[in-house]
Amino acid sequence: MAQHKPLDQQVIVVTGASSGIGLCTALAAAEQGARVVLAARSLDVLEEAVATIVAAGGQALATQCDVSRRADVDAVARLAHQRFGGIDTWVNNAGVSIYGRLEEVGEADSRRLFDVNFWGVVNGSLAALPFLRASGGVLVNLGSEVSDAVVALQGMYSASKHAVKGFTDALRVEEEHVGDSPVSIVLVQPTATDTPFPQHARSYMDREPKLPTPLIDPSRVAAAILHTASHGGRATQVGAMSKFNSLASRLAPALADRMAARQADRQQLDAPPRDPRGTLDHPGHGGRIHGGAA
Repeated sequence: MAQHKPLDQQVIVVTGASSGIGLCTALAAAEQGARVVLAARSLDVLEEAVATIVAAGGQALATQCDVSRRADVDAVARLAHQRFGGIDTWVNNAGVSIYGRLEEVGEADSRRLFDVNFWGVVNGSLAALPFLRASGGVLVNLGSEVSDAVVALQGMYSASKHAVKGFTDALRVEEEHVGDSPVSIVLVQPTATDTPFPQHARSYMDREPKLPTPLIDPSRVAAAILHTASHGGRATQVGAMSKFNSLASRLAPALADRMAARQADRQQLDAPPRDPRGTLDHPGHGGRIHGGAA
């Protein structure tokens, strides 16, 4: 496994840094001495996080960014380079979901999800690569256990995470083909994590969406991301269920399908949805790492 700079010598860019895994990762990186660039649509939340980091003696920068727009992502990369002199790790974390049967989900919503989840990773990866080659850095793309498996009532989300895995694998192969590339390209695949993910999702259901238990703490995912930032790697699964579901999908796909179908009822609460639109089309401004009541 490649060795990269220690965290306290790194400049780390995190997209989707206004909540959940992204915010947790950015704060943890700053605590360990990294200079951090937080990128997301919710600039007010990012500025609060930066103020917290600076008050604790760290260095951080907030920048507004919609990852579906290549120009926004390029601007983040330039800003990181101008402010801190380079980029050592880039974390493509931004993502959204849709709850609902595939035949019910509107095409515009599905395309918007892919613009964020897939094209956001493409945009971030291609914007970051020149800087990471210069620094011998790490590209971290957030996949999911559903990069291998699928989850009921989140079919388009599952499809987007399959696409993220395919793109990440292809980019890694191309980078290897160049020869002697110093860049590590890592896919991180967490299981269901206790973040505001369900509240941020677009919902077509008549009940409030939820994630099936057991849930892992986002700090575990942040720790895995930051481990790859200094140690590189190829892929890492976070949480026992991620490993189990990925393995089941490869070794016993028919059984995995039946198990996934039975999860549908465990993704709904006995209450109407609070905000069916979620954050698919607009920032959330919540600034929460963990899930639970909004």
